[in-house]
Amino acid sequence: MKKRLFIGLGVLLLVLAGLILKTLSDAGQFKQLSPHFAGRCAPVSGMPGAEDITFHPTLGYAYVSSDDRRATQAGRPVQGGIYRYDPASSEPPMLLTAAFPHSFHPHGLGLFVAPDGTQTLYVVNHPAPGQQQIERFEVGADGMLVHRQTLRDAALVSPNDVVAVDSERFYVTNDHRFPPGALQVVEDYLQLALGNVLYFDGRSFREVVRDTAYANGINRSADGRAVYLAQSVGRSLTVYTRDADSGALTEQRTIPLGSGPDNIEVDAQGHLWLGSHPKLLDFAAHANDVSGATRAPAQVLRLKAPGDSLDTEEVFLDDGRQTAGSAVAAVSGKWMLLGPVFEKELLRCELP
Repeated sequence: MKKRLFIGLGVLLLVLAGLILKTLSDAGQFKQLSPHFAGRCAPVSGMPGAEDITFHPTLGYAYVSSDDRRATQAGRPVQGGIYRYDPASSEPPMLLTAAFPHSFHPHGLGLFVAPDGTQTLYVVNHPAPGQQQIERFEVGADGMLVHRQTLRDAALVSPNDVVAVDSERFYVTNDHRFPPGALQVVEDYLQLALGNVLYFDGRSFREVVRDTAYANGINRSADGRAVYLAQSVGRSLTVYTRDADSGALTEQRTIPLGSGPDNIEVDAQGHLWLGSHPKLLDFAAHANDVSGATRAPAQVLRLKAPGDSLDTEEVFLDDGRQTAGSAVAAVSGKWMLLGPVFEKELLRCELP
């Protein structure tokens, strides 16, 4: 009886050890990193926690979603904001949401520019613990953001990023099935694919993609025919064909990245730029360390898009010394802006 008990215990320990090793391997913890970047970068202050950034497609400036998450972790939350920043100008960042009267802790954002130049900006907002909503802004004649609508729905469980289809419709990702808490932790460490993508058709939300492994960044091609989805725990990018009438998404293919992609930006040539986390557990430790002393590597991947090839190239890699846990790489011309989730400063980089 004792012998069988010891054998059973031994098998259990082996299974547990195997699961731990698999988790570490899947998270990229055994990777050897060699930091590199062929261009030059400088820090830009004034926009802490620049988790998402998107450029206006023709005017050269970017919209930056900023929230001091370390202050929130410390129990002293401060109002977040959306900033306009031109990397080619000497002008400092401009806060565009000073007139927003409610609690504002922005996350992902998505910009739509109509043929007449009218700009609509959708922003994921976490105004308080357990509250999730989408804010719709328009850009006024003075360049400031004018709030037009707040959207709430029970389907918005853990919204992360949003991409606008037009001034009324958009897609939004839920990175988890469960809200913050024990079940969300289980989702992460058991690598359960329970996230989803919602479509807002101008009237209501509905699920269009399910069973995603941490649905994170989302974007679309310039012609609106393709939608790109980053799955962080899945360490992959999925390409969908979009039905313009219904909003339905049909999976075309999934590209393994060997890294945890975060936000997706699309440049003028149609290339995809991904802020990514090569060591996911390092990022988790960095996120949970209120002091910020625990660092996490930052990576930028470019997926070139001549036709359907989407060849992957690592453009930037840092071991956490220059910046940590960058979630987004937005590119316009020779400029690349790297936005970290928790750092006080973003990086303004000049591409080679």
